[in-house]
Amino acid sequence: MTVSLADIDLSDVAFWERPMAEREAAFALLRAQPAPLRFAEPEVGFALPGPGYYALVRHADVVEASRNPEIFSSGRGATAIHDLGPEFGEYFGSMINMDDPRHARLRRIVSRAFTPRMIGHFEDGVREEAARIVDRLIAAGPGGDFVTEVAARLPLKVICDMMGIGAEHHRTVFDASNVILAGEDPEFIQEIDRSGETLLSAGRRLQDLVVSLVAKGGDNLITSLTKANIDGEKLTMRELGSFFILLVVAGNETTRNAISHGLQLFTENPDQRALLLADLDGRLPGAVEEIIRLASPVAWMRRTLTRDHEMNGHLYRKGDKVLLYYWAANRDEAVFTDPYRFDIRRPAGDHVGFGGPGPHFCLGAHLARREITVMFRELFTRIPHIRSAGEPDRLRSSFINGIKHMSCEF
Repeated sequence: MTVSLADIDLSDVAFWERPMAEREAAFALLRAQPAPLRFAEPEVGFALPGPGYYALVRHADVVEASRNPEIFSSGRGATAIHDLGPEFGEYFGSMINMDDPRHARLRRIVSRAFTPRMIGHFEDGVREEAARIVDRLIAAGPGGDFVTEVAARLPLKVICDMMGIGAEHHRTVFDASNVILAGEDPEFIQEIDRSGETLLSAGRRLQDLVVSLVAKGGDNLITSLTKANIDGEKLTMRELGSFFILLVVAGNETTRNAISHGLQLFTENPDQRALLLADLDGRLPGAVEEIIRLASPVAWMRRTLTRDHEMNGHLYRKGDKVLLYYWAANRDEAVFTDPYRFDIRRPAGDHVGFGGPGPHFCLGAHLARREITVMFRELFTRIPHIRSAGEPDRLRSSFINGIKHMSCEF
């Protein structure tokens, strides 16, 4: 596949609609350049374009930037290319958009709920829910939407249970998550010129939900957060709301996409399916890591330079924006042998599918691994030849490597 630099505009959503082989060739070309390329910021209706950003596409750059948060700051925004106004901070100003020490204090409060030990406490419930999902799938028969009927259900149920959200509100969480991470997909953002209003409306719905949960109380993560003490202060309702939005959106959308990509990868690589089925328990952990590497559900995060800094031969200036392209770093030829190949026996540990090393490494990594493991163990034990059917319907977004819909057969 031949691609020229003139063909590459990472700010054009049309680039992210190009065939996978073209995108992979484009990022290979970017990695081969002696210095990172700078791109203009996309035009959106709810923010003024800024000075542009550098695309960090090499594994070494992404890792080094992640390890130096005092230079590569999240405090001016991590999940948007633009500097967004204060109205967005009300709903999306969570700890993911903060630097230490406040980021560390907030993270400590909630991180206890995501340790392997705590996740082990509800392992039986996760397995039981996965079994129910596969029961319904078998009863409905082939031809259904794997994303909505399988991949989305387990992570949504688990995170909602952790937060004390009843089943009657699951649809609200699902729909609002789709909108918040929709990019420019017309299925979720019908009027692009009013996308800012649509995002704020979705945030407001989740904010209203957390207010009702606080009033209800109970033994759940939200109640724990309301009682948390940070340097003698309680979380404000605004902070609690943005915390809640981060956890419920990240806790269901990204794992849903990893599971969906996983089925697609096993469909396209029957040799890897055969390897897995020959030793399900022994090879499933490696398969999960390889799914996360190639799926890279979160394609990038943004950082802003706090001072002039030279990294890998390039001088960045104070105020420069950089995007850490995890999706590209996970295909870096300098780190991964035959990087485009799905290989469940690949040595694990180098991918940045949960972000690079450092304080912003994904809080829910343990939980995501468990959910993906449990779901595929249940699927491949009971319907081992399940496969995707036809081309998946992909999300129109540069930020989330999403699959919206995908038929399955078995």
